[in-house]
Amino acid sequence: MSAARHAQVLVVGAGQAGLAAGYHLRRAGLDFAVLDANPAPGGAWQHYWDTLRLFSPAGYSSLPGRPMPQQAGQEYPDAAHVVAYLTDYEKRYDLPVHRPVRVEAIARDADGITVTTDDGSWRSRAVLLATGNWDRPHLPSVPGRADFTGRQLHTHDYRTAADFAGQRVVVVGGANSGTQIAADLHATAEVRWVTQRPARYLPDDIDGRALFEIATRRVQAGGPRISDLGDIVAVPPVRAARTAGLTSRPMFDRLTPTGVAWADGTTLDCDTVIWCTGFRPDLPALDLTRTDGRIPTEGTRSTEDPRIHFLGYGDWTGPASATLIGVGRTARTAVEQLKPLL
Repeated sequence: MSAARHAQVLVVGAGQAGLAAGYHLRRAGLDFAVLDANPAPGGAWQHYWDTLRLFSPAGYSSLPGRPMPQQAGQEYPDAAHVVAYLTDYEKRYDLPVHRPVRVEAIARDADGITVTTDDGSWRSRAVLLATGNWDRPHLPSVPGRADFTGRQLHTHDYRTAADFAGQRVVVVGGANSGTQIAADLHATAEVRWVTQRPARYLPDDIDGRALFEIATRRVQAGGPRISDLGDIVAVPPVRAARTAGLTSRPMFDRLTPTGVAWADGTTLDCDTVIWCTGFRPDLPALDLTRTDGRIPTEGTRSTEDPRIHFLGYGDWTGPASATLIGVGRTARTAVEQLKPLL
């Protein structure tokens, strides 16, 4: 067995959160390495559907130190543009990314941390987990889900509307992914969009810029919550589909072998159900205590072990921390908190 490799800090994941952490670690002059399970740069953005759009213009979607360039002809950049930006960012700052390397377990002792991967082990003084959630899709427990004989997908599996041309498709989920996918399918398939509660659009003039400002005010002075205003950012394709007649209907009660059914006896046959029902943090085996299924943190820092931080997991690790523009702030704070321990 080969000897363990060493770094003061290990970053697990080279998506937007891992790259922001690498930027601040480089500026701090620390010895670090980034381990990424993907074979190519771009994080989860390289796996998204082909028409996905950011909620914000490029200028409000940047990682620290490097503004995202505009995408020609687009106010809201697509996923491919983000992949190109993250690829350039990684090269520009010469971040030491090792890929493809999948982290399998993290174990702590008094002298440091051992990170076991499918390509050997590492020893470090601290770990910044930035694994995101893309590879851990959540499927709800709905009666009859195992009985449905059609196709079932998750947001994780959706790529292009052309795959569903002429099909009867039920899209489940009233957040942004479900709305964008329903809008994407609206002109191609016979789509029915179902949500737990009536679709709630943010005002059309609100995009990621305003959302980031709201999240910032929450941190600074207890400003309004985003959920008080609505759930869905009405990016141009969503507005177009809404104008063309896309509406949501209440969530069904069960699946049947041929489709879905509501409590009032209404049924709908369909070919495909797409579950846009969210994700869970995709964490490796980690010997930290969990409370109600979640590792307790103060900001990004584990309350049990200050050598371990979690970056980019949404409100769990800081408002707006799952966004391109928001993750830089939490990454900077995490690195500042780690420096005295190294």
